[in-house]
Amino acid sequence: MCSSQESSLSLAISILLAGFSIFCPSAAAVSISVSPKTLIRSNRTVVIRWSGVPSPSSLDWVGIYSPPDSSDDHFIGYLFLNSSPSWPSGSGELRIPLVNLRSNYAFRLFRWKPEEVNYRHHDHDHNPLPGTRHRLAQSEEVGFEHPAAPEQLHLSFTDRGDEMRVMFVTGYGKEEFVRYGLDETMDRIVGTKVTRYERKDMCDSPANSSLGWRDPGFIHSGSASKGVCLLHAALTISIILPSFSYRKYYPIVHTLKYLNIAQVGSDASGWGETYSFISRDNEANETIAFLFGDMGTSVPYATFYRAQEESKSTVQWILRDLKNLGNKPAFISHIGDISYARGFSWIWDEFFNLIEPIASRVPYHVCIGNHEYDWPLQPWRPGWSWGVYGTDGGGECGVPYSLKFTMPGNSSFPTGTGAPDTRNLYFSFDAGVVHFLYISTETDFMQGSDQYNFIKHDLENVDRTRTPFIVVQGHRPMYTTSNEIRDAPMRERMLDHLEPLLVENNVTLALWGHVHRYERFCSLRNYSCVDASSYSNSGSATVHVVIGMAGQDWQASWKPRPDHTDLPIFPQPKQSMYRGGEFGYTKLVATREKLTLTYIGNHDGEVHDVVEIQSGLITEVGSHDFIVVSEPKLSWYVQGAGILMLGAFIGYVLGFVTRCKRDAAPRNTWTPVKSEEM
Repeated sequence: MCSSQESSLSLAISILLAGFSIFCPSAAAVSISVSPKTLIRSNRTVVIRWSGVPSPSSLDWVGIYSPPDSSDDHFIGYLFLNSSPSWPSGSGELRIPLVNLRSNYAFRLFRWKPEEVNYRHHDHDHNPLPGTRHRLAQSEEVGFEHPAAPEQLHLSFTDRGDEMRVMFVTGYGKEEFVRYGLDETMDRIVGTKVTRYERKDMCDSPANSSLGWRDPGFIHSGSASKGVCLLHAALTISIILPSFSYRKYYPIVHTLKYLNIAQVGSDASGWGETYSFISRDNEANETIAFLFGDMGTSVPYATFYRAQEESKSTVQWILRDLKNLGNKPAFISHIGDISYARGFSWIWDEFFNLIEPIASRVPYHVCIGNHEYDWPLQPWRPGWSWGVYGTDGGGECGVPYSLKFTMPGNSSFPTGTGAPDTRNLYFSFDAGVVHFLYISTETDFMQGSDQYNFIKHDLENVDRTRTPFIVVQGHRPMYTTSNEIRDAPMRERMLDHLEPLLVENNVTLALWGHVHRYERFCSLRNYSCVDASSYSNSGSATVHVVIGMAGQDWQASWKPRPDHTDLPIFPQPKQSMYRGGEFGYTKLVATREKLTLTYIGNHDGEVHDVVEIQSGLITEVGSHDFIVVSEPKLSWYVQGAGILMLGAFIGYVLGFVTRCKRDAAPRNTWTPVKSEEM
């Protein structure tokens, strides 16, 4: 009897489970897995596999979670299963590289029904975000072998010409080091200063919400004295001849540049990869820089905001150019709208992972843009700017930007929220034959402000015999023919307050971002071309170029015709010499004689536009070679005397070089970053 009852009960349960599996797909029947379970470092690929998905739908998706215990609607990104060719069978696989967020990852599989699509819950392109009501399965966790290890290394100049700053991120606040040398021995070591910011430092959502906030890790910063022996010896010989002609030898300038080898980490936590970079050379007769704005970053998944896929090409082409330079020093200039994180913390990790191949080779310099800073709570909001400054900063209010980068100088501005001051606002430095000045268009720049006073003093004290060219950079443009109506009040103030300083101090070139296009103007003063046929360093006007085309794909239209507001202006206004919507970057190469700016397109890596600006200086002066500028006929004894004096001088130089090489090693040490520099 008992056996018969047990059989009946078992049959009833089987029928019940079968019916349940028809009308409510069992989570146990759906599986999702990921391999490998452990990654060595960022940008390594995992394979996500699933099977058993009943009645597959094009809306089925997999969510990416870090940390793994995040709520279902707090994913960092998502992928639709129909990205896999085999998805209609209910099984498939996807591959995705992961960035080390200093916590593990997990993947969850969801069914999203068409009737549940909510167009009010959408990303910034108004595409509905996937629903999380029906979770089908969750994978095991994926982690990193050393999740707290140093990553995201990037370089920058300091206020000292013989230093290089090294910054990186770890998962803990213990002291880390930089090991450094001129070869693989790396026998120099120095500690780093550690800082971080907290969720409470963010000024609004999403940056301070559980949706956007993720632990940013600990930021380490150290600086290195390059310990390079610089020889700047000048010999001028004047010999009186019967005809009163003379022979003049101009300065000899030699710099002993070293290829530096460095690692970051510690014996306790492990050491990162080995990086090499070229020491800064302030006495160089050539300046090379790669400049752009509005690049952002690429991510391998969809998320709450559209990422900048084109940023990968920009980095790859610049890396190509850096490799072609060999051992020539260069640096990067990224003028605002850096990562487009907009309050989603992990986007900063993705950005630094993207730029590390170039930022670990050459200094990476930035200035602040609206997507790093702007929010209604910012302290400087004059009445005329009500339409200029919006909510583009995503509640970050400049905090991640201020701590993840450290630029030369000590400019800062209170946040007004109790968070650390906003820094890296305005600063300048010399690089070879060019003086570079960075300004902030997001904080007060008008006459009487601290920034205005800094700009005025800086420009008035440039030594044009040493740096014949001046390049000013800021985010929002002073000139543009795009239809950026919102910024018109700001441009008016820039023309009133800043343009006179540029013209009066003979600024060669002004570079701007914000508009996601390339546009080169004539030499401008008050909207008028001073000379549309050529460019010169004459001081009567400044050449303006908009270079915001490095990655962001939203493009502003050109200004419409006054009589046809639905049509863009074509041909373009006479002030605009070249306009292009091609993604890319610019390369600056300057000698004492000439500055050349080239616009390189991402689709082919070729030059699309070139502007050359002559310095107007005598070409012989400042050469790095031993130059004879005239060849008068000398008697044999005068020539002999000259040869003897030259030989004596060369002997002195060789001795000096030998002594420098011998003495360089003990002085070639790293020094901690000073507190006031942070």
